[in-house]
Amino acid sequence: MKHALRLALAAALLAPAGAAFAHHSYAMFDMNKTVPLEGTVVKFKWQNPHAFIEIDVPVKGQTERWAIEMTSPNNLTNEGWKRTTLKTGDKVTLKIHPLRNGSKGGSYVAVRKADGFMLGDWK
Repeated sequence: MKHALRLALAAALLAPAGAAFAHHSYAMFDMNKTVPLEGTVVKFKWQNPHAFIEIDVPVKGQTERWAIEMTSPNNLTNEGWKRTTLKTGDKVTLKIHPLRNGSKGGSYVAVRKADGFMLGDWK
C-alpha cells in the first residue's frame, strides 16, 4: 500500500512539470510578415501562460476586434512591461505577426502608445 501511495504521489508531482513543457508552437503565425495595427485597447490580460491584448481597429467606418497573443508576464517584465502598461481606452499602434489563416489575430512584436512610449522591436 505504501508503495502504491508513493507512486501516486510521484506521478502527481511530475504531472504539472510535464504540462509546463507541453507548449504550442508559433506555426500559426506568419513570422515573415509584420502588420501595423492602430486602434484602442479593449482589454489587456496579464496572465499565464500568455498575456493578451484585445484591440479595436477602425477599418472603413467599421470596427474590427483583434486578439494579440504575447509571451508570459515574466518575460514581458524582463522587457520593461508592467501589469499597468496598457489600460482599456489607450490609443496604441501595435506591430504583430498575423495569423496565417487570415483571422483577426496575431503575435505581439511591438507597441507604441499615444504619448510616444514604446516597447518591443521597432526596427
